[in-house]
Amino acid sequence: MSFTAPPFLATVLTMFPEAFPGPLGVSLIGTAWREKGLWSLDTVDIRAFSTDTRGFLDDTPAGGGPGAVLKADVVARAVDSLPGPKRPLLYMSARGRPLTQARVKEWATADGIVVLCGRFEGVDQRVLDARGFEEVSVGDAVLAGGEAAAMVVIEACVRLIPGVLGSGDSLSSESFEDGLLEHPQYTRPRTFEGLEIPEVLLSGDHKKVAEWRQAQREQTTRERRPDLWQAHLANSQVKSAKLEEK
Repeated sequence: MSFTAPPFLATVLTMFPEAFPGPLGVSLIGTAWREKGLWSLDTVDIRAFSTDTRGFLDDTPAGGGPGAVLKADVVARAVDSLPGPKRPLLYMSARGRPLTQARVKEWATADGIVVLCGRFEGVDQRVLDARGFEEVSVGDAVLAGGEAAAMVVIEACVRLIPGVLGSGDSLSSESFEDGLLEHPQYTRPRTFEGLEIPEVLLSGDHKKVAEWRQAQREQTTRERRPDLWQAHLANSQVKSAKLEEK
């Protein structure tokens, strides 16, 4: 009897399930979901777990201040209602740890992820701690809610699932795969508004093309992400030291 691995299941806990699938339902990501069955998407309306007759699921911040906070008991009931194997619990938050490709790779190998979308001033910290949520930030900016950020995380994971993008070769030279940003890309027409495709890319010399692309990756990383560049240099020094030891 052959065994078929279950598809990657992304579950979103949100006040606005109508926001999904959004961009997750189009192009290769959408095809991998609806036609290939390589992953699946489920949305859970947090409002359904409110015991208030008016459906309220938030209250004023303890200690005072503006806005409202999603209640711990309501969120807990929503989380606890989820069936199936245990999956990473992610809470989209501007105060969370930055989203990285390394973390995405870990989540993509799991049975799926559960993503909690906050609103207002956020979620009661007690439920985040009690259920073991990892707070994740998609950038140094504040959004009105976690739905857009959730789509970013889900797409980043799903595209790594074998078969979603077709050829796995396209993943090997992407940004962050070896600590560097990706090189610039070009295609026809050869001339666009007086701008030419770099001549080396038309030379047919694969070695020169590879050298040019590597140089571009290093230059782009050095200029745009000095933090990544310093980490790349440090890693290179460690590798060189290990080779010398051998």
